[in-house]
Amino acid sequence: MVTPCDVPVGVITGDDVTKLLQHAKDNGYAIPAFNCTSSSTCNSVLEAAAKYNSPVIIQASNGGAQFTVGKSIKDKNACAVGSVAMAMHVRTVAPFYGVPVILHSDHCAKKLLPWFDGMLEADEAYFAQYGEPLFSSHMLDLSEEPDEENIAICVEYFKRMAPMKIWLEMEIGITGGEEDGVNNEDVDPEKLYTSPEQVYSVYEALSPIGNMFSIAAAFGNVHGVYKPGNVSLQPARLMTHQEFTKEKISATEDKPIFLVMHGGSGSTDDEIATAVKAGVVKMNVDTDTQWAYWDGTRKFIAENSDYLQGQIGNPKGPDAPNKKFYDPRVWIRKAEESMGERCGVSMEKLGSKGTFPPKKPESGTTPIYNFKPIAHNPLKDAVEGVSKMVASAMGK
Repeated sequence: MVTPCDVPVGVITGDDVTKLLQHAKDNGYAIPAFNCTSSSTCNSVLEAAAKYNSPVIIQASNGGAQFTVGKSIKDKNACAVGSVAMAMHVRTVAPFYGVPVILHSDHCAKKLLPWFDGMLEADEAYFAQYGEPLFSSHMLDLSEEPDEENIAICVEYFKRMAPMKIWLEMEIGITGGEEDGVNNEDVDPEKLYTSPEQVYSVYEALSPIGNMFSIAAAFGNVHGVYKPGNVSLQPARLMTHQEFTKEKISATEDKPIFLVMHGGSGSTDDEIATAVKAGVVKMNVDTDTQWAYWDGTRKFIAENSDYLQGQIGNPKGPDAPNKKFYDPRVWIRKAEESMGERCGVSMEKLGSKGTFPPKKPESGTTPIYNFKPIAHNPLKDAVEGVSKMVASAMGK
């Protein structure tokens, strides 16, 4: 049995994120990252994490954030506001579930950088007030751009993130399929496989700034719905990346890189296990939990159809009320339970199940408003500190 990682419960940031991801890599498990679009889906993930004794990652995509703020809102900052709203909800309720939570933003293509800028602005404001960023980590997905541009943009953003100790996830090599408006269904198949040289070039550029970064290296991954075996995954390539970088930097650790797996749809259990053994510490899950959420609703409707045809009138009589069936709290709860079960499947496949028994607080001991501002400005101190560190690493 794995000794639980010594990190706090609730949303974790900074060194605690590094400690948890290192614990996952050292102990051969990965943490599932679930895309959420509402307080309901967030709660479903948190409940599953407590039930299955697992740390968890909750992430907002650009489209999910737009849904969170409201589809009718057309403001240019809507997606950033939606992400902040989701983050504040998770920060408020996560401590009650007793598990560590990494709060993350998902794929951000070049055209979506204003959304990324908005979230970083919120991070900086939160950091100045509370001494930690609002989010634990963010992802830049510039894999559609030339490698040189992809890495250069990541470097500039990482310099901005490092003072706040925000984890950066980046992607090099392309994940196939379609997700959240980014369509790679017709991409050259060879681009679905990242080379060791590409991975090392990322490490070489980011490591002088800090160690809080992970790489989503493509190995045939595809977003969407696919039957296991119908996608040509080659997870063994991931260990080649580790070996190449280990030799380049003369590392003592066999797996010096934190790797991430995207597009898990169509993956067999063996392929997932191979990826985790190669140093994958995070796997994105979205398509399967979307179906599970709907499936819970679908089953409820099928089982109670006669009670869902009007506000009154059912097999018990023409004047019998149906409120206990059409109340959103009833059928949404069925969706949450179904999604939670599917979250548990991912936790088991990735080996995170049972790695963190929940530490739920005694009733009434967690502050209702659990935000305590600090007196000084830690962002200014942190920026000066990281500037000195980068200058030293560059030999200046």
